[in-house]
Amino acid sequence: MKFVIAVIKPHKLEQVREALAAIGIAGMTTSEAKGFGRQKGQTEIYRGAEYAINMLPKVRLEIAVGDEQVGQVVETIRSAANTQAIGDGKIFVLDLPEVTRIRTGETGELAL
Repeated sequence: MKFVIAVIKPHKLEQVREALAAIGIAGMTTSEAKGFGRQKGQTEIYRGAEYAINMLPKVRLEIAVGDEQVGQVVETIRSAANTQAIGDGKIFVLDLPEVTRIRTGETGELAL
């Protein structure tokens, strides 16, 4: 099993969610995040004054998938979240040694 963590632009969340649903991904966890990478934030002008925004808003997705699905999930997120602009985000894939469904006690891929 794998744990996929994706950090994407907030306006791409619905598009990514729909694309994942189309390939059969039934659930995910999302949270609001702030961060920066190579773009190092951005400069804004408000009422004539220029100021820097160092931490940009992002959305963090967490998805647990079976080993056979991970490639398709990563490619689906990548294509749906891509804007061809700096700051599109990152996708991390981690090993997931154990999962337990609280309600039934199922473990492993049955719990996904």
